[in-house]
Amino acid sequence: MGIADLLRGVEGQGAFGVWLGRADGTAVFTHEAERTHYSASTMKLPVAMAMLRKVDAGELALDQPVTVHNDFASAAGGRFGVNRAEDEAPATWEKLGSDVPLSWLAREMITRSSNLATNLVLELVGAEAANAVLAEYGKDESVIRRGIDDSPAQQAGISNLMSPAGLAGVLVAVSNDESGQYLRDLLAANEWNGEIPAGVPAGTRVEHKNGWDLRIRHDGGIVRPADADPFVLVVCTTSELADRDAQQLIAAIAAEAWQHRHDLGAVR
Repeated sequence: MGIADLLRGVEGQGAFGVWLGRADGTAVFTHEAERTHYSASTMKLPVAMAMLRKVDAGELALDQPVTVHNDFASAAGGRFGVNRAEDEAPATWEKLGSDVPLSWLAREMITRSSNLATNLVLELVGAEAANAVLAEYGKDESVIRRGIDDSPAQQAGISNLMSPAGLAGVLVAVSNDESGQYLRDLLAANEWNGEIPAGVPAGTRVEHKNGWDLRIRHDGGIVRPADADPFVLVVCTTSELADRDAQQLIAAIAAEAWQHRHDLGAVR
């Protein structure tokens, strides 16, 4: 069963987008790849890239102390805090009121997908800087405009959007950045592996960032087979599928890509 067959199997149940291609940015299979979805935690990758740009520029340092707090300026004006009950990464919350290195927050943001850590990093980086990274490499309607759980902004219609093509563009940049090993290692250490990594053989290096919310399940990554060239895969889903079924769909698409890793252009 090809990727197109898998997508036909969920036709009418929501919006599904796929971008599959080589690490040089050449697409070999796309399906509604320009259509944007609510980004969920996929926005954390451009945030990390913007952070590292500021580190390289000397504006930030990975070892600088950051006080952990839960009070942030809203993109719509006013203040907001992260909903602790919906943050599945508890370690950052255990540090409330304490100082931690910026590098520790970056690891929590990427490997555990901590919402609180993300907002602390974004507060230092700025949404404009994170969006600039996405605009540079995404080149579509993907956008970062606010932090996680910014309720006033949500109510004002201010949202973060990501398309498969947009996230793929960022991943291609990560894959080809000579100084990007730090970020690639963080992505490879992602502890939430129910999507793309579940569709390839155990032990395969997958540098990926996923995201999930109500009706949302996305994953995008660089897959590095030991016996073939790396490839980039992004799948975004906004649907009525049960969350586990959405994960299994992404894993099945990854498995199909894996089967064609020696001749990626043969994917259908």
